[in-house]
Amino acid sequence: MFGEKVLNIDPREVPSLALAYIGDAVYELAVREYLVNQGITNVNKLHREAVKHVRASTQARVFRALDGHLNKTEEAVARRGRNAKPAHAPRGDSVIEYRHSTGFESLVGYLYLQRDWSRLEEILSLAREVIKQELLTGVES
Repeated sequence: MFGEKVLNIDPREVPSLALAYIGDAVYELAVREYLVNQGITNVNKLHREAVKHVRASTQARVFRALDGHLNKTEEAVARRGRNAKPAHAPRGDSVIEYRHSTGFESLVGYLYLQRDWSRLEEILSLAREVIKQELLTGVES
């Protein structure tokens, strides 16, 4: 799963919503690992903290913070994800936030399927920095 195994698919040809599906799971796992690594071990607190990281409004802010940090291929993947038409409407978030979060998840899924671990970690690190700033300034919604 996380090794160097070569896939039978080209991530550039995977539909955006499928990339977002993979990216959602990868990002959720990365957030959980990060929180446990921060010393949080109470399951209820882990859940509350994880929600702050993975909700659409936060991912949308991360997506916007990526502007200027992506190469052309990554920009195209994120844009395709943002412009994808999901089968259902977002719950509790604006359509724009939901689309931006889908763009972020698509990028994470793409990098995961590319097995580009160092670049994926750079993007996840940037996401953590955006969230840290958000929590410090009380911007969370």
